[in-house]
Amino acid sequence: MTDSIIFDMDGTLFRTDTILEHALEETFDYLRDLKAWSAETPLQAYRAIMGVPLPVVWDTLMPEHTDQMKHEANAFFQKQLIQNIRSGKGQLYPGVTELLTYLKSKGFTIYIASNGEIEYLQAIVEHYSLDSWVTKTFSIQHIQSQSKTDLVAHIIRTYDIRRAAVVGDRLSDILAAKKNGLLSIGCRFDFAQEEELRQADVIVNHLVEVQDYIH
Repeated sequence: MTDSIIFDMDGTLFRTDTILEHALEETFDYLRDLKAWSAETPLQAYRAIMGVPLPVVWDTLMPEHTDQMKHEANAFFQKQLIQNIRSGKGQLYPGVTELLTYLKSKGFTIYIASNGEIEYLQAIVEHYSLDSWVTKTFSIQHIQSQSKTDLVAHIIRTYDIRRAAVVGDRLSDILAAKKNGLLSIGCRFDFAQEEELRQADVIVNHLVEVQDYIH
């Protein structure tokens, strides 16, 4: 019997698209002010890699820039994201609170495993009171590698989890489930890609459907 559910955050519980593009535009405006960027904001390139660890994001978007400039861009980006969250510009996906309430009422333990940074994730958890349902939120910063598979393995070891499901929208979530022997539930949401979702054990179009696949 499944006893734990591990959720991805961005693109699964939290509608990152509601704050992402604005924060990214602000970041590249900042870089333009520094004379460190002259082209358009690479929104499409970011959408294609949504969900990967942030060091990979900046290596992809700014491959010719120094590590220091990438660090500066990331710091500004994080600041803008958090500001947008705290000002109420973000949104949870429909059905999040209903699903989490249902899962907790049925005795499931709920965790979040995300490639997002700690302060960013905490801003979401605090603004939406997710800790009312979630036992702990784990960031990729909690481990040494940049692997979602390793992060899920860390959660399993920490809480001695026997059977669980991983719910997420990207291939990293699906592989994190499969490589750890867990059920993978793919979410066909904003940043999901069909070729990645096909590798999931099951696919949902709405979060409420998750409860149909856990026992």
